[in-house]
Amino acid sequence: MSDVAAAVPTSATRLWEWTRTRPWWLQVLAVYAGARVATTLVFLWVASIQGPNAWTPAHPGYFPYVGFLFDGSWYRHVAENGYPSTLPVDASGKVQQNAWAFFPLFPLTARGFMELTRLPWEVVAPTLALALGAVAMLAIHRSIAEGAPRAVAARPGLPLATVAVVSVFPTAAVLQTAYTEALALALIAAALLALIRRQYAWMALAVLALGFTRAVALPMAAVVMVHAFVRWRQARADRDTFTWRTGVGVGALAVWCFASGLLWPAICGWVTGTSDGYLRTQEAWRGVASVTPFYGWTYVPTFWFGQWAVPIVVAGAALVVATLVVPAAWRLGNELHAWAAAYLGYIAAVVEPGSSLARFLLLAYPLGAVTAGVVTRPTAARRWWFVCVLLLMFGLQFLWVREIWQANPGPDWPP
Repeated sequence: MSDVAAAVPTSATRLWEWTRTRPWWLQVLAVYAGARVATTLVFLWVASIQGPNAWTPAHPGYFPYVGFLFDGSWYRHVAENGYPSTLPVDASGKVQQNAWAFFPLFPLTARGFMELTRLPWEVVAPTLALALGAVAMLAIHRSIAEGAPRAVAARPGLPLATVAVVSVFPTAAVLQTAYTEALALALIAAALLALIRRQYAWMALAVLALGFTRAVALPMAAVVMVHAFVRWRQARADRDTFTWRTGVGVGALAVWCFASGLLWPAICGWVTGTSDGYLRTQEAWRGVASVTPFYGWTYVPTFWFGQWAVPIVVAGAALVVATLVVPAAWRLGNELHAWAAAYLGYIAAVVEPGSSLARFLLLAYPLGAVTAGVVTRPTAARRWWFVCVLLLMFGLQFLWVREIWQANPGPDWPP
């Protein structure tokens, strides 16, 4: 038995070393494919024990299970029916849950492929997400390789290690479901890569697309401002150039990011005739009908943890801050570090900290580089630590699919 146990990590190490000798893009796709195959097996097992629910009968096949459950059916509704011209309300005038909470780029892209291939939503949407996840991993690899030179110098395998960490992250299972995380992750990584390369027009295009994908474009404005400040300081030290044209251009890019974050709510208000229609729609999904910044933290943790709510929230906040200030975080490039900090602060302010919070953390992918930077060194002991981290994360992914994705017949917490 001990010989078998010893052979497993040895084989894994050999496979990892073989992968690292291939072209970088093949390395990325191989790591991503391996993670997705493992996740597919988890989905198949959980589907085999799934009971009847609001979206599928008992024991559904793979594609209905990853294509219809939870938000997948909302995105399907958008793809097939579009958005209502007026907001649905109850007898008291309170806005009810409706399609305006779900951004259009992913479902409408899937609709285009449905028309082209004549395949149904439950096949097209998860397959599209899977392919977009691969694009995201390629962009993540390049953004770490080019945007974190100090970190890569200290840990040469960091870009690929980051891809591995993100691929097995506990909620990375959504990268092969009819959800928008794969598209959002690809656009975020592409936007940061363009900013790192100072390709501002390409970043503007990526952020505009992000504004029609998820409500996460706003913190990109903060990242651009950090980028501009660093360039200005380096110019004062004669290590860069920063003309007034550069300042105007980068300032306009920051405004563009801010505007992209408000574009979809503005469209919702214009079409429905209710100026705050998007916010009122968001309230329909909350335990307390309020979108006041940080307000969710005053009641949701108490629901989950009772008298332990305050110490658990404080400990969680301390852990988040620690991931942003450890040496491995400071070795990230300014853009990557700024995105992680701005995005975490943003979601803390605007989301209700329920079961979906873990899924939202997937988009803070530079923290995967921090994790990999902490546990990877060119020593056997550190490689063991890295393998243990990957196994732990995938174990938590298995638990997430089993406990969160599996639908209950009654009231349920969504992924």
